[in-house]
Amino acid sequence: MWGGELRARERVTFLRREPGGGVHAYEGRPSGVAVVGSGGRVAVAGDIATVRGVPEIRVGDRLGEPGPAGQAHFTPPSLETVVRPRVPGQEPRLHAALVALAEQDPLIGTRTLPGGQTSVLLYGEVQKEVIGETLVRDFGVEAEFEPSRPVHFERPAGTGAAREEMRQARDAFMATVGLRVEPAPPGSGVLYRLEVDLGSLPLAFHRAIEESVRHSLGAGPRGWPVTDVLVTLTATGYASPITTAGDFRGQARVVLAEALRRAGTRVYEPCHRFELEVPADAFAAVSARLAGLGAVLDGTSRRAETWVLEGEIPAAAVHEVERRLPGLSHGEGVWWSRPSGDRPISAR
Repeated sequence: MWGGELRARERVTFLRREPGGGVHAYEGRPSGVAVVGSGGRVAVAGDIATVRGVPEIRVGDRLGEPGPAGQAHFTPPSLETVVRPRVPGQEPRLHAALVALAEQDPLIGTRTLPGGQTSVLLYGEVQKEVIGETLVRDFGVEAEFEPSRPVHFERPAGTGAAREEMRQARDAFMATVGLRVEPAPPGSGVLYRLEVDLGSLPLAFHRAIEESVRHSLGAGPRGWPVTDVLVTLTATGYASPITTAGDFRGQARVVLAEALRRAGTRVYEPCHRFELEVPADAFAAVSARLAGLGAVLDGTSRRAETWVLEGEIPAAAVHEVERRLPGLSHGEGVWWSRPSGDRPISAR
């Protein structure tokens, strides 16, 4: 607790920042509050407390104002794999189980691919084994995992704007929508703002536009999620009582696609910062292998009979390095890496 008071049976609002930058709010009424250490029933500033009886709560949810945009407890996963049930016909059961796991554990993420397949976002290969065992133990579903692939994403390359007027015609939308997209600071996610009066539309229509924008950014022009983007609503219009929220959802999707096309996007890949220690006689073989996997060395130093290499490598290549390092270094190599941002695909 950073401020205020929290008691049992009080109705309070919890906030969750979504991956795209939006904020999901829900209400709960804790059935019990117990202050750690004292056992008190009222939590105040400086206390750590156990809260029970809020079924929807997840790790990272907050009371009070949401955290700063882009703030995250964990670096986004850099790998993904398609998951299928070992027994045909259990696809719905597997999907429900994976969604349940993602709600419980912030280290597990899922998304539905265009073909309807379920993808699991990963931090490393070992996580496949953990998820597989959990699915069998807790949900009775055996799963098969495809080889992992890197999670790329897109950022706007510039600024683009588009606008569509309402038209009463076949396959047209009775809604006017104008949108502008432009780059936002790295790590900010998806930012959305209005350049029109809030009262220019009923609140339900504003909500429909924003929801459509955030959903559409899940797959950009190159097929990857678009992030670090500022989307501004620049124009609106509707005809009461003909226009519906569906008109605004559809029109926003069309206008956003055109604005992104005009702005252009670049595809990025996640990277890891690494430090590697190998015997002196393995330096040539190891450095050549790293270069072949897209690593960029920016530091080497000799220490007695060993070399220390430092640099950056695509996250997708980390597992391959770990797998081949024992053979290349005669079992004496020491590898350390951590997520460290991203770089354009064209850098390779």
